[in-house]
Amino acid sequence: MRLFHYADDEEIKKGKTTDIYFIRTKQILEAKNKDRVHVVAEVTVGGLPERWPWGILCGIEEVAQLFKGVPVDVYAMPEGTVFFPHDYKGFREPVLFVEGPYGEFCLLETPMLGLVCQATGVATQSARIRKVAGTRQVIAFGIRRMHPAIAPMLDRASYIGGLDGVSSLIGAETIGVKPSGTMPHALIIAMGGQVEAWKAFDEVISPDVPRVCLVDTYLDEKVESVMAAEALKDRLAAVRLDTPRSRKGDFGEIVREVRWELDVRGYKHVKILVSGGLDEETVKTLGEAGAEAFGVGTSISNAPTVDFALDIVEIEGRFAAKRGKLSGKKQVWRCQSCLTDIVQPFLVSKPRCPKCKGKTVSMLRPIVKNGDIVSDLPKASKIREYVLGQLEKLPLQA
Repeated sequence: MRLFHYADDEEIKKGKTTDIYFIRTKQILEAKNKDRVHVVAEVTVGGLPERWPWGILCGIEEVAQLFKGVPVDVYAMPEGTVFFPHDYKGFREPVLFVEGPYGEFCLLETPMLGLVCQATGVATQSARIRKVAGTRQVIAFGIRRMHPAIAPMLDRASYIGGLDGVSSLIGAETIGVKPSGTMPHALIIAMGGQVEAWKAFDEVISPDVPRVCLVDTYLDEKVESVMAAEALKDRLAAVRLDTPRSRKGDFGEIVREVRWELDVRGYKHVKILVSGGLDEETVKTLGEAGAEAFGVGTSISNAPTVDFALDIVEIEGRFAAKRGKLSGKKQVWRCQSCLTDIVQPFLVSKPRCPKCKGKTVSMLRPIVKNGDIVSDLPKASKIREYVLGQLEKLPLQA
C-alpha cells in the first residue's frame, strides 16, 4: 500500500503520470501503423509569469533521466541557462527538442513538461530574489508549504537559482551542502523561555553551527535581541526576526530599531536575519532597512509555473506545425557578450550577433542520443555558478 500520494521513479518512466489522451493517441497510432512516424517536437513558452523578461531553465537533468533508454535524441539548453520567450526578432525560442519515433515518447510529454515547468519557475523566482538581495545571504525555507516528495527538487531549483542554502536535510543532501536553519518557536516554548532555549542551543549544538537566536516569541523584537546578545555575547552570530507583516506593522522600522539597539550596546557583529512572508519587494525593502540575511519560503516554493508546451514541428523530414507555432527543427544562437538570441532553422550557418556583431554559440546541445545520456550532468554548485555569472548581465525588469 502506498502511504503517501506520489509517483515513484518507475511509474514516471513508464508514463503512468501521463494524460489519458496520450494513451489513446498511442493506441490509435499503433492500430494504424503510425507509431513509428519520425517527428521533431520542441518545447517553447509564449510568455513568462508576472511579465518576467527572462527565466532560468531548470529540470534538464531529470529530463535526461526521463528519456534514458528511450530511442530518441534530445537537445536542450544547458541547465541553468537564462532563456527568453522570444528572440530579438520575436520568434519563439525552443529550450529543448525531442526527435524520434513519436510512439516511443508520446507518453512522456506530460511528465517531461512537469519536470521543467515547476523547477524553472522556482529557479527563476530564486534568481530574481538573488538579484534584489545583492550579496546578502538568502536561504530557502519553503519546503513546508509543498508536498514533501518534491522537497529535493524545490531546494535544488532554489539553490541553482542563486540562493545560498536550503533548510531541508534531503535537499541539502541532493545539492551537496550542509542544511541551514536556526530554531523554531516550539523550542523556546518547550524550554520554558527564551534565554533557556538560547543557552541550551549554545550548549548542545555543534560549535560549527552559527548561533542564530529567534527573537520574537514573547516580547518586542528589539528587547529579545538585546536579551540574546547579553546571553551569548560574542558567540551570537545573528538574531532572527520571524515577523509576519500582518501582525507587527512596519517590518522595516522594526529592523532599524533592532540594529540601533544592538549597535549602541557594542553588538555590531550580530547580524539580522529576517523571515516570514518574504518576497521580492520585502527582501529589497528590508535589505535597505538593514537586514543582512533572509529566509524565504512560500514565494519561492510556490513560484509561478512556467507554461512550457511541447509541439511537433517536423514529421518525416517535412515541415509541420499547428497554428501559432513555427515549423521545422531549429537552433538558438546566443551572443555571449550581450545575450542576444537568434532563432534559425537547424542547419542554417552560424550567424553573427545582429546587435554588437559579436560571435554566437549554439544553445541547443545534445543531452540524449538514441536513449544514451551523452552530456555531462553538472553538480548543482556548478550550475549555480553559471547562473550567477549570467545574472550579472541581466536587468530585473525588461
